[in-house]
Amino acid sequence: MDTPSRTVVITGNLGRAVARAFGELGENLVLIGHRRDALASAFGTEDAKRLFAAADLLDQGQVNAAIRSAVERFRRLDVVCNVAGGFRMGKPVHETNDDDWNFLLDVNARTIVNMVRAAVPHMLARGGKIINVGASAALKGVAGMGAYCAAKSAVIRLTEAMAAELREKSINVNCVLPTIIDTPENRAAMPDADPSRWVAPGDLASVFVFLASEDARAIHGAAIPVPALS
Repeated sequence: MDTPSRTVVITGNLGRAVARAFGELGENLVLIGHRRDALASAFGTEDAKRLFAAADLLDQGQVNAAIRSAVERFRRLDVVCNVAGGFRMGKPVHETNDDDWNFLLDVNARTIVNMVRAAVPHMLARGGKIINVGASAALKGVAGMGAYCAAKSAVIRLTEAMAAELREKSINVNCVLPTIIDTPENRAAMPDADPSRWVAPGDLASVFVFLASEDARAIHGAAIPVPALS
């Protein structure tokens, strides 16, 4: 008998490579972003195994509605990939303004909180996997990056707390800590850098696929570094 396809929820533009990797496995994909036109531009068209759910990840009601639409469509929720996030180079901590603090904490940590509030109740009966994106900057404070380092450190602590809370419910919660990812956005922001030294999106996606697999069933609360290969 064929094994039913899992339903994988993916947030954020960096989710393109992650979505491609899970799509190649035949999984059902729920792709969540701020606007439908941006989702269509990033992922193509919807089909029987791919659902677009437009939602502001900072609006709990919209996130709840997106998850409800996923469960109504595919009747199950197995994997949540919290890939949404953002970066701003900043000033010294004592000069960092509220806008930068709020942006970095919201986009990197609060989006995860809102997503798991909506998704976990649908995962408790069956179990599943939650994978969050942190950053290598979470491991050490860096001048001019205090707010970003703090926000990504919060991702690790949230991951550890959720892992402890959900382990006995057969839900694995882990996070990945990439260095700079080779994306069009990062290339535009750092035109003088050498992107061959950055993390390839496909390599990062492979780590997501592993953490979502049964081979990773014993891994809980890990923060896995994903450094550049070169």
